[in-house]
Amino acid sequence: MASPFTLAVSAEMVYLGLPFAERVRRIHALGFQVEIWDWTRHDVDELVALRDEGVVYSSMTGYARGRLGDAEGADELLATAAESVPVAQRLGIPRLNLHGTGLDDRGLPVRPEPVATGPMWLTAERTLGRIAALGEREGVTFVLENLNTAVDHPGVPFATAADCLALVEAVDSPHLTLMLDLYHAQIGEGNLIELCRRALPHIGEIQVADVPGRREPGTGEIAFPAIARALVEMGYTGPVGLEGFASGDDEQALQRFRDAFTP
Repeated sequence: MASPFTLAVSAEMVYLGLPFAERVRRIHALGFQVEIWDWTRHDVDELVALRDEGVVYSSMTGYARGRLGDAEGADELLATAAESVPVAQRLGIPRLNLHGTGLDDRGLPVRPEPVATGPMWLTAERTLGRIAALGEREGVTFVLENLNTAVDHPGVPFATAADCLALVEAVDSPHLTLMLDLYHAQIGEGNLIELCRRALPHIGEIQVADVPGRREPGTGEIAFPAIARALVEMGYTGPVGLEGFASGDDEQALQRFRDAFTP
C-alpha cells in the first residue's frame, strides 16, 4: 500500500557513517525524496549529478546567513536567499527553508534574541514579504519553519508554530508557506492534530521526528499514525519529511517512518 503523502528523508540525519552522496543514494533507493540543509557545505555538482540516477530533492535551506527581525540581517537574508535560488533550481528543489534567525552548525542562533519586540515583528513581516516577492520572481516557494527553544534552539525569535503561522498569514503569498515541524511543535506547543488543522491552508510541508530524542516515529510519545489519519481526513496529501535520527538500523528507521505515514 502506498502512502497518500510524498515522503522525504533528510540526508543530514541518517546513514551518518557514509559519504553524503551515498546517503542520498540509499534514501533514493528506498523510494524516498531527499532533503538537504545548507547547500554551501556540499558539493553541489555532485548532488546535481545524482539527479541523473533518479534522485528527487524535496527541500533545502534557503539562505546562508541573515535574520528576519532587523534591517541589516534582513538585507543579508535576502542576499543569501537570492544566492540559494539558482542552486535550488539546479537541484530541482521547490521549497527553500527559512528560520527566525541565522543558525550556527549546532543549531544555535548566531545572535540570540529570545524575545521578539514589536519593531522586530514588523521588520520580520516586511522581510518575509520581500522573500515572497523573490520567490514569485524566481518560481520557487520559501517555507518558514517553526523550531523549539526548550531543547534544540534556545534564543531563536519567531520560533513557535503560532509565530511562524502568524507571519505567513500576514504576508499572504503562495510563495511563502509554513514548514510545520511536529517534533519542534510537540516540545513547544503540543495539540498537534488541531495545530495541523489550524495551519492546513498554509502548510507547504510537514516535518516529523519523535519526542524525546528526535528519532523516527514509534520511538517516543507522538501518535504519528493517528496524526497521519487525521491529515488524510483533512485532505492533506503533500510532502512529509523525516528530519530525525535513526534509533538503530537506518533502513528499519526509514521503514518505521513509512509505516507511520501509510495509514
